Amino acid sequence: MTSANDTPTRILRDQHENILRIATVLEVILAGEAKPGALDFDALEDCVSFIRLYADALHHGKEETLLFPELESRGMPHDVGPIAVMLHEHQQGRGYARAMADALPAARDGSGEALRALADAGHAYADLIRAHIMKENNVLFEMADQMIDEPACRTLCAAYDGVCRHTFEGRTMAELEAILERLLEKYPQA
Repeated sequence: MTSANDTPTRILRDQHENILRIATVLEVILAGEAKPGALDFDALEDCVSFIRLYADALHHGKEETLLFPELESRGMPHDVGPIAVMLHEHQQGRGYARAMADALPAARDGSGEALRALADAGHAYADLIRAHIMKENNVLFEMADQMIDEPACRTLCAAYDGVCRHTFEGRTMAELEAILERLLEKYPQA
């Protein structure tokens, strides 16, 4: 929920922390890939669901439908510069998530090729999302916090709250965050 001390990017930065956590959990799980039969496919499926629904539909959805258009209305270009880079990386992340989802059934059934595809996409996603979040937090979000004034910030933050009340394939934001918490309990080293 919004507060008097909100910035245009506070809630997005907070969500970045959860996305970074899932990337770490994903890598910890994939570290078991060298041991046949040791991979936790149920946890991997939860990671992919969290990435698709929380990181992409919820979080990137807020950026693409709310923050980026607000920045564009204030003169930031869509087709070049920070927004263009972020949009391109969102597409790359979607591709890695899709590749993981596609590989999971065959990997679960023992396909070495699918397991490699799953691991490659998982590691690539984790690398991409860490670099992406660093750029957003340190470049784009810094610019956004300077460009968007308080009245627009209140409107934007209220719109963020509205998105958070949606469901994503039937799951609420709280249910998605509970997936992350369960994974962190199961993989405390993450």
